Amino acid sequence: MVRMGPDVPLLNEYKQEFFWKRFPQTVLGGPRFKLGYCAPPYVYVNQAVLFLTPWLFGGIGTLLCQLQLLQELHATVLSGMLMFGAAAAVQALALYAARRSGTVERLGAPNILIDEEEVEFTHCVSPETVRFIAPGKRFGLNVVLHTVLAGVLCGFGTWYVLLGRLTALYGSISVSLVIFVLTWVTLCIAEYSLIVNTATETATFQAQDTYEITPLTRPLYIFIFITVDVADRFSGPIPELQLASQILHVLFLFLPLLWALGLLPPLDALLLWGMEQALVFGLGGSPMSSNLRLLLMFGVSASIAVCNYFIPSSLGVVIFSVSMGFLLSLDLSQVGTLCRGPQTAFGNRGLCRGESPPRTSNPFGWTLGCREFLVYLSLLLVAMTEAGLLHHFFGSVQSQSLVTGPQAPIGYLLLVLYLICWALREIQGAYLFGGVFINPLYPKGISSVQTFKQRNRWLYVAAAIRRVLLHLVSPFAMIAFLSMDKSLHLLHRVSLSVGFTRAFRVVWQSSEEALLQTVVVVLMQLAAGVHVLSGWDNLGTEVQLLLVGLVTDRLTQFLAKLKFTLTLLVTSWTEKKQRRQSAGTLLALNTSLCPLLLAVVTLSALLSAPLLPLFTLPIFLVGFPRPQRSWPGPVGTACPCPDSIFYQQMSGSLAYALRMAFARGSLGSLAPGSHFLGRFQDRMVWIMILERGYGYCTVNIKGLELQETSCHTVEARRVDEVFEAAFERPERLGFTQGFNLHWGNALTPCATLAVRVYSDARNVLSGIIDSHDNLRKLQDDFLKSLVWLLLRYCVQNHKRVLWGSEEGPGVGARKSQSSQLAQTTCNQPPEAVIVESNVSSLRFRQDSSSLTSFGDWSDEDDLFGPQPTRRTVALVTAEAQPGHMTLQTGASLPGSVEMDSLFENMALSALQPLQPLGLGITVPAADKCHNPEVFRESPSSLPQLNFSCPQSEVFNLPTGWRTAPLLPSRLLQLRPLFPEDWFRFTLGQFGPAVQGETTEDMTKALKEDEVLKELHTRVALSCLISLGAESAFTSPSYVYRLYCGDIPWTEGLNWLSSSKELYQLALRAFRFSFKLLFDQASLGPMESPEELFSTLEEYERDWYIGLVTEKGWHDSVLQEKPFLFCLGHDLTMGTYTGRVLSLQEQLVHVGRLNGEGVRGQWANLSWELLYATNDDEERYSIQAHPFMLRNLTVQAADPPLGYPIYSSAPLHFPCL
Repeated sequence: MVRMGPDVPLLNEYKQEFFWKRFPQTVLGGPRFKLGYCAPPYVYVNQAVLFLTPWLFGGIGTLLCQLQLLQELHATVLSGMLMFGAAAAVQALALYAARRSGTVERLGAPNILIDEEEVEFTHCVSPETVRFIAPGKRFGLNVVLHTVLAGVLCGFGTWYVLLGRLTALYGSISVSLVIFVLTWVTLCIAEYSLIVNTATETATFQAQDTYEITPLTRPLYIFIFITVDVADRFSGPIPELQLASQILHVLFLFLPLLWALGLLPPLDALLLWGMEQALVFGLGGSPMSSNLRLLLMFGVSASIAVCNYFIPSSLGVVIFSVSMGFLLSLDLSQVGTLCRGPQTAFGNRGLCRGESPPRTSNPFGWTLGCREFLVYLSLLLVAMTEAGLLHHFFGSVQSQSLVTGPQAPIGYLLLVLYLICWALREIQGAYLFGGVFINPLYPKGISSVQTFKQRNRWLYVAAAIRRVLLHLVSPFAMIAFLSMDKSLHLLHRVSLSVGFTRAFRVVWQSSEEALLQTVVVVLMQLAAGVHVLSGWDNLGTEVQLLLVGLVTDRLTQFLAKLKFTLTLLVTSWTEKKQRRQSAGTLLALNTSLCPLLLAVVTLSALLSAPLLPLFTLPIFLVGFPRPQRSWPGPVGTACPCPDSIFYQQMSGSLAYALRMAFARGSLGSLAPGSHFLGRFQDRMVWIMILERGYGYCTVNIKGLELQETSCHTVEARRVDEVFEAAFERPERLGFTQGFNLHWGNALTPCATLAVRVYSDARNVLSGIIDSHDNLRKLQDDFLKSLVWLLLRYCVQNHKRVLWGSEEGPGVGARKSQSSQLAQTTCNQPPEAVIVESNVSSLRFRQDSSSLTSFGDWSDEDDLFGPQPTRRTVALVTAEAQPGHMTLQTGASLPGSVEMDSLFENMALSALQPLQPLGLGITVPAADKCHNPEVFRESPSSLPQLNFSCPQSEVFNLPTGWRTAPLLPSRLLQLRPLFPEDWFRFTLGQFGPAVQGETTEDMTKALKEDEVLKELHTRVALSCLISLGAESAFTSPSYVYRLYCGDIPWTEGLNWLSSSKELYQLALRAFRFSFKLLFDQASLGPMESPEELFSTLEEYERDWYIGLVTEKGWHDSVLQEKPFLFCLGHDLTMGTYTGRVLSLQEQLVHVGRLNGEGVRGQWANLSWELLYATNDDEERYSIQAHPFMLRNLTVQAADPPLGYPIYSSAPLHFPCL
């Protein structure tokens, strides 16, 4: 974000022009009368003629009917046939024009620039003109279907607005004429959109209309209106139906306005929203985490209601409804996954890694074993037995009032249960009464996880009592209340069949909401006393519960939308950075039109549709109804980056923490569609509840970007302030001490969770890496580390041989399993060749044009003299690998600026931001005339080693490691650098690991074997020279290059890189030595060889020391290595940094977001990007808003509109 503040434009000039060309096209259904360039008049005339063609044909039928030349039915058929012929002619002409033009369109990928194309017209029926006016269909089936539908629509539309019919409805010819004219305008708009050219709808749900469903949207709504009129004509005189027909004829005139405002949903959104509403409020289910699950669950639940209608016995209805309600409230789709255990169930999604399994041995619900099966079976049998017995003995007792009937004691019990459960849930969170008052019982100001758990112990006891009451006592009490209801005897009524299905299921599906609804019904009956509420009592208890549930949900939505509205209105003026020039005008308009504003909020709540703030300004519209998930695609898509692994690692531990929080009620009442925000250090976790049932909950966890922009930083700072005010000890005086001063914020803190997560610490190494004393000691530490790794390699190799395994846990040869991100990943282009090792992963891009010809170019007359050529380790390694193709590095052109001169001695491969550009290798191939084999001894010519101790053979090194092309005089000169005492000590420590029976004589003989010592001396010193470290380190930049594996060419580099294992051991030893330097500079020097030995063992066991960009770093994070260390270089500050990741339990703050505010902002995002195509990165609607958290909300949207860096698949976990 570059610009922030209220002056950021809503739409730039280009998008404004584009919008004002597209919007009239949407209003009229497709004609393009505003092009932005000059066009011949026949272009506009042709569109006008096609637009009015349905009216012409309908007018012919109406005229013939009015003249009594044709009957109504015959006039309808005539108009439909004429329109069918015209539609077929238009489609044939479009097909002919497409073949003449010879253009080929890729299926499913429409041209997004079609509205901006400037067409050259030749004459009125040229292929260009025809394709501009009527682009045609992409599928042959749609050509037939839309053509037939156009004829049917015109015929029924003629019948719908016959003047005789309108006069009979309204009794006035003038009113009928007005309705006749305006109705045909609506019909012409729908016909043009169906058959000629489909306009872009403001109500857009899918990013692409692959199967051409959009043209069917407007005709569908017209057929709905016509269906009511047909029912009124062919049914008897029903006053209600006639009144509905009169109202719909008037409402029909406003359909173009509703289409233009985007209030009516497209077909796919309408279908999903309708099924979801019917499943939740009509059948007692829950919103589903996927469209397929929603379709299947709706079908099964509807079939249960149908079965209830045909069951003749009331006892059978009770037992069948109770059993099916319990079974459908369980997560049956996860039976197969849960049977494989929690490790398998969550490991595939990247949840359980390393030590992520739950702390307890086998918590209830993670596996569907015998224990869980017996518990569920027992609950089912007890519920069926209870319902059957109570209905048999008390169901026939007739009572006019609940006060005097057998349901009275159960009603009072339910009232007490609700009050206790509500009170116990309230004290679990940081705030009371909807986030208004601070909870004095919740622990604050605690940073230790253990202390936090101890202080919360008594709250855990209260939560356990609540769980028993809510999940075990309440369902059976509600079943007892329903089983004795007198309405069960009124069978074979559709309303009661649906009510039975819902009532007996919702007690399990959502026990807390069902308890509230039952208590409301009981209170209404108690308030009425002995008086009979005829209209209300005739509905039956089950239908009453349905209506109460619907009203409760809509009232909750209304209050949330009203809070969102007030927050946006008030902050548009009080927040200086949100105050635009139009803020005062908009505030005055909303105040003066307050009834209209309340009507918009109420309509939005009634339809369960998002309240859309246009451009996130206080201009409120009703968005089209859509499912609770808000997005059509599958859950789990993201825009991954290297930081995604941190969210993937913590998602498993976070799922276990959320399970306990949900069970305790710490996060409040859980409903599908609820959103939560978690905060830890620089990490933001977005949690959305997808579905909820008895004993399980399904959530989606998203991770937001770690590279904070200016807008992200502003909102993250406000999030920290909100959490600090809730979870730190408030130091306030006076009246405001117990109030939530951030109540108007979209975020309401709920609880603190203990999550196993990486803590990220970064240190500037000034004074450490540039200290000459430290650098002089680095050489000695390197040799000691290398000796330790060489001996450990021999021990591991020996164990590998003994165990007969193909692959052992060697130091450098450990291979990690490839980690798969649980979201959509970005595929590498096919021309990319990846060369990977355990140390680094460098990408070389092969361009279609070879760069070989640039290899011979050089700057002969360089002003600064000839530059020494360097060969990086990655290049030498690639050359040394047999069977690998030669990789050309991008040699610089004559006269170009060498990147090395810009960053001193730093290789370009160390500049991580440049690697994606294909510049990972910086140095051209040099010294092609040198053959490394000239100085290398042949392995067959080496003398046989005669060890003095038989056990020394275990510590023998591969023969190729002794063939370094180095002069013996150089090795002899560096001989004093070899740490002989450390070698003997380490040998004595590793010796017992390979000896069957440890004796002092054998250990002593092993230490005194000079041949073995000389072997390791030669290999260690050869590695030292090959790395260019025979002299003491003097430059921090050179240390950094060696740490990154960017080793300048030396005479032994070819030999070292030819052995992959030895090269990895040498590089690993250098990284260990630098970590020793870092630790000794921070904690003090090593006092004994034993301490150094144990430190190196800890590095190998608990640490990953490498680079962030390496695959090993990613695998270690996912495998939950306890510690990770990385050396970095800040180019802007010119400093070197050390980064340490520590895995431990940390306190993560979690708060609830205003769900309606999130849905409203996402609805605006969908409209703004999919319709207005306002993808400007500096647009107003993405700027920081500390109260609405606008930038974070946009990030959390599903791609392609949002950009979370991690998004998990739907996570199902128990919450009993």
